[in-house]
Amino acid sequence: MEKITFTINGVRRTVETEADDKLLDVLREKLHLTGAKRGCDNLSCGACTVVVNGKAKKSCMFPMKKAEGAEIITVEGLSDGMVLHPIQRAFIDAGAVQCGYCTPGIIMELYALLMSNPRPSEEDLTAALNLHLCRCTGYEAIMEGALLAVEYVNKK
Repeated sequence: MEKITFTINGVRRTVETEADDKLLDVLREKLHLTGAKRGCDNLSCGACTVVVNGKAKKSCMFPMKKAEGAEIITVEGLSDGMVLHPIQRAFIDAGAVQCGYCTPGIIMELYALLMSNPRPSEEDLTAALNLHLCRCTGYEAIMEGALLAVEYVNKK
């Protein structure tokens, strides 16, 4: 076991874990942050996406040894108390939340994109959304939510 220290949602934490344990397991089992979901364990669905050092990362395959010293944001870290982040609000307003299983990962993907590029093109949004699987919808509402998120983030 190793002690790995990182910042999660603005709070510095140290966990004791194996270096090759996956970030998703530590988030869910040790830190009780359950927004990131287990979907595929092979990088193909995106349900486990979190932001590590400003980049969207799939936590199901992200080894804890790479988390040492990292800044990690999960969907739980986006809202300010009961005030939702503009991306979260946009998804609700667009009706882009169905069962909700994939939603946190998609929101975190968009968060990373919008923090690095506040005015992405529709092609940029499509490329980001193509990294995620949703079994409930044809993606129209999700794209509407992403477009609305761009608008909301730029109103801040």
